[in-house]
Amino acid sequence: MNHIFDTHAHYSSRQFDGDRAALLKALPEGGVAGVLECATHSGDAARVLELAHAAPYIHAAIGIHPESLIEEDAATVAVYHGDWRAELAAMRPLFEDKAVVAVGEIGLDHHWPVPREEQYALFEAQLQLAKELDLPVSIHDREAHAEMYELLRKYKPRGALHCYSGSAEDAVWLVEQGLYLGFGGAVTYRGAKRAAKVLAAIPHDRALLETDCPYMAPEPVRGHRNDSRNIAHVAAYIGTIWQMDAQTVLDVTAENARTCFGV
Repeated sequence: MNHIFDTHAHYSSRQFDGDRAALLKALPEGGVAGVLECATHSGDAARVLELAHAAPYIHAAIGIHPESLIEEDAATVAVYHGDWRAELAAMRPLFEDKAVVAVGEIGLDHHWPVPREEQYALFEAQLQLAKELDLPVSIHDREAHAEMYELLRKYKPRGALHCYSGSAEDAVWLVEQGLYLGFGGAVTYRGAKRAAKVLAAIPHDRALLETDCPYMAPEPVRGHRNDSRNIAHVAAYIGTIWQMDAQTVLDVTAENARTCFGV
């Protein structure tokens, strides 16, 4: 397999500290042609940019994840004491770096006890920033579909909803509005019938593949640390829905990724 483009990764995670350099060298040998490496707060951003500068196939997305509002080791809390406005202002010059191709990972999260009004304000501020900078977004939406869709209708950003978990009906209008939908290891799990319906409902040119590594490894490597090479398993599964071979799925979705993020 080749032409793998991972549109959502976290190689700056501590889980890769032991072998990061060797792994990033091995990924192209394993068929990986592109990676969008996503920051979750300003503390991540420098590491994300360092990775993007070191490897030509890695592109950077920087932003403040909603969970960073409550994570003690996130710079949002540890450095800025919850003042995400000051943090976002401090991050602003980083967007001038040519390695940055998106604002992300940003979004809404109702799974964890993140203060709702604060995360809504943070998300809207970053949607406005993306529009001002004419950049796509990489969006996190966990158990917050109603509020998320209201804001997407309002701001009409371009970019991707990563790890899409909504319905097929909502997927149709989201892609018609111009968004791409990201699919990762979870689509291969037993019981992932909703994802199959979504993949059957949307045009092939609106689907992206991703890992969210080190998390969400697909079958048959579920339970292990994930990396971009495992997208081959996701492509093989999607091929059974699209009635095409896995390599063609990889080719189509890699082209979609390049179009979505302008790389």
